[in-house]
Amino acid sequence: MGSSKKPSNPEKQLATLKQTLQALREEETEDVLVETAIAYVEEECDYSLIWIASYDRVGHCLRGRGGRVPNGDTGPLRQQFGLNPGDLMEQVVIQQRPMGVPDLREEMRAGDWRKLAQKYAIQGASIFPLRHRDQCLGVVILGSFLWGVSPHADERTRLSMVFGALASSLFQLEAERQRQQTKRPAEPLLALLGKLRSLPDLSARLAAVVDETQRFVAPTRTNVYWFETERRYFWLRASSRDGNGYGSGQAITGFTAQEVNSFYQALAADQLVSVGEAHSSLKAEVTGRLMQQIQARSLLVAPILLHNELHGFLAVEGSEPRIWSDEEKSYVRGAAQLIALTAPLEGMEETIQQVKLDQALTAELSTAIFSDYDWNQTLKRASDLLSQRLRAETFAVLLYSFDQEGFEVVYQSHGSQRRNLPPWLDALNQVDWQMLERSTDPVGIENLTEDLKLMAWRQAFLDAGLQSVVVCHTAIGRSLEGLVVLGHDLPRTWNRAERAVLRVASQQIGVILHQWQLQRQTEQQQKINQTIQWGMTTLQQIHTLETLERSAMQQIAQILEVPLAALVTWQPGRNLGYITSAVVGNARFSIHLDAAVALHSDSLVQWAKHTDGLLPLTIDDIDAETRRWLNGSDIGQILVMALRTTPEHEPGGMVIVADHLDRYWHERQLNAFGTLVSQLAWSRRYLILSEALTLRQRDLEQINWYKHRQLEEIYRALGIGVKRLNELSNQKDPLANNRYQQVVRQLGGLLSAIAPVLKNEQWQLHSEYETTPLASLLKRAMERVEPLIRQRQLWHQVHNEESSLNIGGDLTKLELVLHEVLTNACLRSPAGSRLDVWCRPLDARWLELSITDNGIIEPRLLEELQTGRPEDLLAPSILDTPPGLHLEICQALMQQMGSELSLYQLEDGRILSRMLLPIALGMPPDKPKP
Repeated sequence: MGSSKKPSNPEKQLATLKQTLQALREEETEDVLVETAIAYVEEECDYSLIWIASYDRVGHCLRGRGGRVPNGDTGPLRQQFGLNPGDLMEQVVIQQRPMGVPDLREEMRAGDWRKLAQKYAIQGASIFPLRHRDQCLGVVILGSFLWGVSPHADERTRLSMVFGALASSLFQLEAERQRQQTKRPAEPLLALLGKLRSLPDLSARLAAVVDETQRFVAPTRTNVYWFETERRYFWLRASSRDGNGYGSGQAITGFTAQEVNSFYQALAADQLVSVGEAHSSLKAEVTGRLMQQIQARSLLVAPILLHNELHGFLAVEGSEPRIWSDEEKSYVRGAAQLIALTAPLEGMEETIQQVKLDQALTAELSTAIFSDYDWNQTLKRASDLLSQRLRAETFAVLLYSFDQEGFEVVYQSHGSQRRNLPPWLDALNQVDWQMLERSTDPVGIENLTEDLKLMAWRQAFLDAGLQSVVVCHTAIGRSLEGLVVLGHDLPRTWNRAERAVLRVASQQIGVILHQWQLQRQTEQQQKINQTIQWGMTTLQQIHTLETLERSAMQQIAQILEVPLAALVTWQPGRNLGYITSAVVGNARFSIHLDAAVALHSDSLVQWAKHTDGLLPLTIDDIDAETRRWLNGSDIGQILVMALRTTPEHEPGGMVIVADHLDRYWHERQLNAFGTLVSQLAWSRRYLILSEALTLRQRDLEQINWYKHRQLEEIYRALGIGVKRLNELSNQKDPLANNRYQQVVRQLGGLLSAIAPVLKNEQWQLHSEYETTPLASLLKRAMERVEPLIRQRQLWHQVHNEESSLNIGGDLTKLELVLHEVLTNACLRSPAGSRLDVWCRPLDARWLELSITDNGIIEPRLLEELQTGRPEDLLAPSILDTPPGLHLEICQALMQQMGSELSLYQLEDGRILSRMLLPIALGMPPDKPKP
């Protein structure tokens, strides 16, 4: 049922409502508005309790503005009532909808109002929100002594209109009040800027900023903390404590950046730090430590930042939780920037003096760089100057290696008892690489344990005892080539002036670093080129295959600096290859020299044969069959290259080099390796072809000489036989027929003797073993040269001829050689001179047959018959033409038969032709030891 008073005239109700709404729209004070609304409810409705309260969003509470109670005591209606989760009042505020309560005394969710309802005997109650544009400005409670009383529809409508007008007017008053109370930071900042210009020093300017900030923001206290970069320490430089009655004993003198690192990082990033009631721009644990250090419950901090360097911060602190307005934040940031602009004026003279010192330092460094040819001494001087100026403990110069994709520490110096950096630093990730390459200033890391930059080197720096480093590219604006690193054993900040000095010095160091790198590359290339040239010259001058292969492996092992270099060769068309040469510098890189390599099943051979160029492998790529002969325990990296001359030629082998698994070869070394292997392939092919062609030529020369001498003997024998036949044809003697038959048989025997030559010795000589008495051999030999002896009128004699001795061997060739030697002796002997044949058994198996004559022989012929032809096959030799050619052939035939032929000139001027003939014992004898 409704709670209205006795029925009244509707026109009067409308008139009263109109007057009330008009009054609510026109009133300009909150108390009059509240009283107008209360008066209307009293006049038009019958309620024992009327209470109007405003809602405090910051405190989340209701503040009583006025009302009526049965006993007339309005004191409790001016109290503040907190809102707790689940309360009726909080529900009305949040949902912004009216709510009815049958008995407020028994409502457990009524909070403090339950006690008041019991006190005033209030039962039925209606709670209305004061809302405007979805914003709750307060609540209205209407209560009655009766149980379950609530306004009827007409009354509810009129109350809603009144309360809506009240909320609208309260909203307008609050908005106007905020507009009037809004702080405008621009005006005090402009006034402060004008004031700072007239102050003599930084301390006075800081005091002025603190005073003006204290007046504008009105915090508990205002402080300025200054930042000491080397110790990374914030110390209190100016404060409003003394002016507000806070003793110096309560003052916080300072704290390190390490203690509140996130706070420090935020300031360095030019961020405003705000800590207020139920709000913080920092993490909870950092906020707790920071507030404990500063001893405040609310905080607003703006960094003092100049040229991206943190000089300190301006802090306004509250002893109670507080919400900082946007105007206050703007003012504090502006005031901090004014401090940053005026701070450099304090140390202007000191800065100018430091600039002069830095200029002198860079000039001295430039002089050292461009006047000293010892780059190591230059870097030492640079290290001393920079370490002293920047107060660094470590100085290092890094050079990037494109081959190994890492940084070589080419120079480093440290303070006493410092650990060295490793000689190599790993490659950087793409982000760090681009950061160093694109940065126009040195990159500083204040604390290695917390910064994510240069992660690949963090552990190496920490192991060397460094906590803070600054790194500068030695060629800013160009590709990354070298770096200068300065380090300190404690976390610290590298200020702008220090980075500027390092930047200039790094560019100067980059000049000598670039020159040194070019010089080192040139020297390395020259060394490799000289080695290649020497190696190729050496290979070209070697004329034996075994020496060539051994020398090539030694040169390859030397130029690649490897413990194993081996050569596996094979003949085209064969199934097996062999290790023909190997250089093993370490027992753990052994190779099975006697193993045969199966060409068709060995994967390493197949890969090499089908790879045009260099083939890099690891030991994990090699199968078990290859490891059977490539069996060194420490073999890790392997380089393989086939001996290939042209694509049309079949490879005749492959070169294998091996080293540890982590071994890296420079591109220059690989190029040299390829060049030497190619030269080895060509030289080896040349030697093999030259030897084959030379042997073929000598074989053909021998068979040509042999057949020619055979033809001569046949011609001589045929001539004798034909002459005898002609003589017998003119005789009528009965015995002539017998002699005729004898001659025919001799001619038949001649044909029988020539048949094996035609059958077995078409393109190469064939050896037969026969025996004959020494006397018969000498007799036939002397008979064949008898015409020449008579022609030259030579006196000849055979000495010590033993008729009982038999000579064994290839008699046909022995007789031809003996005939050649006797013929040459007769031809060079002067007419009427002496020719002697001496026979002397050396032992039971060998006979020495010596022929002496008084002829004249070319000394060069004797020399080349003893030492052989010149190594240069194109050089003219006396053995190219007879008689030297024929005598060389005879020497070769005697050697093939296990015998010997040599020519000497005796002290008395005679020429000695010495032949070693085997005595027949049933089996071919071994050659005697000289």
